[in-house]
Amino acid sequence: MKGKIIKGIGGFYYVHDRINCVYACKARGIFRRRGIRPVVGDDVEFTVTDEGDQEGNIDEILPRRNELIRPLSANIDQALVVFAAASPEPNLNLLDRFLVMMEVREIPVSVCFNKCDLAEEEKLEEYRTIYQSAGYPVYRISVKESRGIGEIRGFLRGKTTILAGPSGVGKSSLTNAVSPGADMEVGSISEKVQRGKHTTRHAELFCVEPETYLMDTPGFSSLMVENMEEKELKYDFPEFARYASGCRFGEDCMHIGEPVCGVKEAVREGKIAHSRYENYKLMVQEIKGRKRY
Repeated sequence: MKGKIIKGIGGFYYVHDRINCVYACKARGIFRRRGIRPVVGDDVEFTVTDEGDQEGNIDEILPRRNELIRPLSANIDQALVVFAAASPEPNLNLLDRFLVMMEVREIPVSVCFNKCDLAEEEKLEEYRTIYQSAGYPVYRISVKESRGIGEIRGFLRGKTTILAGPSGVGKSSLTNAVSPGADMEVGSISEKVQRGKHTTRHAELFCVEPETYLMDTPGFSSLMVENMEEKELKYDFPEFARYASGCRFGEDCMHIGEPVCGVKEAVREGKIAHSRYENYKLMVQEIKGRKRY
């Protein structure tokens, strides 16, 4: 039989048969000898050893299309980066880091602002403009008011999607809204620090509908741009490419200190969001600083 690993706990891998059953499976020793570890999202071939207790063995791990290290997962079709539009206010530097992380792994990504019922229309429009002009689809939703949930279901349909974003923005609530069977623990916002409590403790896929899987991930309070050269970072801000032809130094232009730079001109003209450009410069400095040490 073929299926997908949706969870791994205590040496067992829970395999969804892509219909309506989940089997607790052990991985054969051959994987350990090959240095291969099954991960959530793996498509596998497995044998049922006990139909009554729904147990089995994983016989083969099918080729992976991609792999994420944090959270450890495979075969992700797309990502939805979720931030609150208010309570807490979105940290756009952190949002841009999540987008860079997905760009590096070549995973198509969209942006979702939840809690839109708590934000002013002017702010919502500002956020939408920043990220749509950068080339990202933007969803504005309110899980509390069930606003935009149908649109999100359409976005998810037929894909394996990873939800990313900090704690307290409503990722678990969104998962519950589109997949009530997930029944995830929902955290509350600390009134004192306006930071979410960590409620997601391990990577797990939830079957929303046939061939549609959703993974909620632990929230992050910080995200480093790791294993990257500063010259590579500009390619992970997709809106820069539209204006790079105006750079005197072509591919060598870092879009920071060089004269005659099409990207800097686009920032001055408001074609590239100032926040995106400033976050790019901060990440470049971070990479340079880390290399010195």
